[in-house]
Amino acid sequence: MQPATIGILVAAGIIVLLAVIIGIYLWATYNSLVTLKVRVDEAWSDITVQLKRRADLIPNIIEAVKGYASHESSVFQNVTAARAETIGAGTPAEASAAEGHMQTALKSIFAVAEAYPQLQASQNFLQLQSELVDTEDKIQAARRFYNGGVREFNTKNRVFPNSLFAKRLGFTERDFFEVSEPSAIAEPPRVQF
Repeated sequence: MQPATIGILVAAGIIVLLAVIIGIYLWATYNSLVTLKVRVDEAWSDITVQLKRRADLIPNIIEAVKGYASHESSVFQNVTAARAETIGAGTPAEASAAEGHMQTALKSIFAVAEAYPQLQASQNFLQLQSELVDTEDKIQAARRFYNGGVREFNTKNRVFPNSLFAKRLGFTERDFFEVSEPSAIAEPPRVQF
């Protein structure tokens, strides 16, 4: 073989090898982005399940408090409106805004409940409070898991060279689930047993 032919074959071999390496890299990166996207979607689903669970508790809490403080209709209306907003939230941004309103509404209903010692002694009300505390803990855990997944996914999207092709493949950054009014959750709803 002539040296020119060997040089062409070596160059062609290097080009093929680089194409294979780039192809494997793109394939692996695409699959990892898909995996992270599915994980974030699953985590969002977990959040919506817990928000729904809390929303299902709210009417029972309202009824328990109404039995003792029926004249507090504006508090009940605010809680009902916050519940509807939470159920209607479809994106993390909407859920963040709804979460701030829900926390404010829950604080107001528990402030009303504090004024009624008989209500505080009610087994039904105590059980509802316990379930609400458990649900709030689960919401926070689901939120941390979701935000961790979003952090991983967004980082994978932003790093070079992934940033060159991730958006073209349909992988857009996701929003964190943050509360739009941090003062609303600075103190959790006060639940006393």
